[in-house]
Amino acid sequence: MFPTPIERTSRSWQVTYQALLPLALILWLLPLIAVAIFSVKPDADFANANYWGWPSSFEGFTNYALVFTGSDMPQYLLNSFKITIPTVIGAVALSCMTGFALGIYKFKANIWLFFMFVAGNFVPFQILMVPVRDLTLQMGLYNTITGLVLFHIAFQTGFCTLFMRNFIRALPFELIEAARVEGIAEWKIFWYVVLPLMKPAIAALSVLIFTFIWNDYFWAVVLTQGVESQPVTAGITSFNAQYRAAYHLMSAGSIVAALPPVAMFFLMQRHFIAGLTLGAVK
Repeated sequence: MFPTPIERTSRSWQVTYQALLPLALILWLLPLIAVAIFSVKPDADFANANYWGWPSSFEGFTNYALVFTGSDMPQYLLNSFKITIPTVIGAVALSCMTGFALGIYKFKANIWLFFMFVAGNFVPFQILMVPVRDLTLQMGLYNTITGLVLFHIAFQTGFCTLFMRNFIRALPFELIEAARVEGIAEWKIFWYVVLPLMKPAIAALSVLIFTFIWNDYFWAVVLTQGVESQPVTAGITSFNAQYRAAYHLMSAGSIVAALPPVAMFFLMQRHFIAGLTLGAVK
């Protein structure tokens, strides 16, 4: 049922595995390497079709400086933080409460409420595009950071509830029963007993949602337009001129846009791994 661990396979297969692993890693990193190379090339290299060759001159400092001083990239980055941070806080906070209710309390409609939270994750984005856009227009939230934040919170809460509910159900229920025997109110059980035990899950979920929302492009294009509200994923396209694209600046902007989620992951790596593996073994 499960694959055989590599150390238990034949010597020939181990050698083949070790030889193919670096190749697979290079192929996986090739697009990122290409973007990094493009970001330090001058604009003339693209006009001369020097895509993969050595840069004719190193323009990395100039390109990255232009990204911040010659474009609206700082505003796009600020918009992304304004969208991502409230979304993470809102979605995780709501899912902690809904996960507690669905994971602790036993009632007839429990499974159906849980199904409604989870079912939204299986609806393709393309189906929701027109009704969500019309809804934001009717509510006056189109092309606003608030509208994009509210939509992301509503849509991400389903996945977050699935994550939190399963995590809470794995906690020792004896702790809840002991607190109830002592006469502690339910909200205090959630705040003082369950929530401290959820810190690894909260950290892991925060990293995931931060990455999802920061890298979102589809809804950024559908629900926003213009410098005042678009996040960085959509703002990178501003380097496209009417007749040609500034690929060197677009590549530099892409590298800059990718740094915050990467930094978030490395800063929270210990908590992220602990949250994903907690309860995997006893």
